Amino acid sequence: MIDTVEIVVQAGNGGDGFLAFRREKFVARGGPEGGDGGNGGSIYLISTSDENTLQHLSYKRRYRAAHGTGGKQSNKHGRNGEDIEIRVPVGTIVSQALGADEGVPPIDLSEDGMKVLIARGGSGGRGNARFVTSTNQEPLLREAGEQGDTRQLALEVKVLADVGVIGVPNAGKSSFLARVTAARPKIAAYPFTTLEPVLGVVENRGETFVLADIPGLIEGAHAGVGLGHEFLRHAERTRVFLHILDGEGVDPIKDFKQVNEELQLYLPEMANRRQVVVINKIDLPEVQERLPELLKELAALGVEPQSMSAATGDGIQVVLDKLLAGVDPTAEKRKPKKVIAIDGAPRRLKTGFIATLEDGTLDVRWVTAQRLVALVDLDDPRIVGQLFREFMRLGVLAGLEAKGVKYGDPIQIGDWLFPWGDMIGPDEE
Repeated sequence: MIDTVEIVVQAGNGGDGFLAFRREKFVARGGPEGGDGGNGGSIYLISTSDENTLQHLSYKRRYRAAHGTGGKQSNKHGRNGEDIEIRVPVGTIVSQALGADEGVPPIDLSEDGMKVLIARGGSGGRGNARFVTSTNQEPLLREAGEQGDTRQLALEVKVLADVGVIGVPNAGKSSFLARVTAARPKIAAYPFTTLEPVLGVVENRGETFVLADIPGLIEGAHAGVGLGHEFLRHAERTRVFLHILDGEGVDPIKDFKQVNEELQLYLPEMANRRQVVVINKIDLPEVQERLPELLKELAALGVEPQSMSAATGDGIQVVLDKLLAGVDPTAEKRKPKKVIAIDGAPRRLKTGFIATLEDGTLDVRWVTAQRLVALVDLDDPRIVGQLFREFMRLGVLAGLEAKGVKYGDPIQIGDWLFPWGDMIGPDEE
């Protein structure tokens, strides 16, 4: 079972705005007609019960959405890039991969149909028709498309089951699962036969619930010893524990205490979760002989255990009834089913800031301003004048003044580097 994987998602870039004018001789209304660029495609994660593992993502680790196309003349809008939807199992937790630059808060896709925007496509750039004002009837500006998000994500599946079967290795957990569900886990007489979680659906008295057989716990499991740490990670999601004790084990009471101690050390809340405790293998004569003593010792611990034989089926119906009462599947049926949309991509700031570099350059990190200078002819003084009017409107000039900009100071906006005062400055507006 592949339950952890890292992927890289890259949303599409927005298309560039277009620069065009309508100048036909006999057209009554001419003027700018450059259209906006299309938006880049975004990337979504969708949780579905049709997937059980992340194996389908292990073969393809990078996902790229389509870019938006550029605007056209006659105010034609560019085509939007197509979105990508990545299907993941219910119970997937999404977080930022170790070493990635930008943080994504962990997102828990714990319900079927959840849709998470994980990488936002870049918005299309504005064409010059969008820059018309009462004082500027011939705008020469257009905007570059915005860059789409690129994120490196860590995906982890934590099994979603109603009942988690716990116990030491060889207690009979897999035999119980095979008896009460259609699942066919590997069963053998050696420790750690079960190497990964196995799910099965139990049908009992007209109701259903999901049962998970997960690798057995040994001492030190909370610290990663054996396979127990993997079990504990998956067991966080279960509502009830079925704690199976090996009736022919050397010391079942010691095993019971050890498993609960590992739960406590890993996550105290798990140790307080409801448990249905069952002594297994009562079909064996030696277990029948020691059963009264085991029941007495467990009663002294405040536990009312059941007894069963996973091999013969004796006592299993009582255990299923106990589990059904703890799960209460009718409560799930009463919950309305709906698609939940989550915006997991950080919002982009419309403003920016100005950083002072080591050489004294004032670096204007204002995305909107950077997109404006990316496509224009900076040797044309008319364009430079229109740029500075936009910079004033955006607050860039006020930000430079707050930084104490002086004549001759180097200013960096995107790839444009110029000395303050040689271009149109705030005093010349």
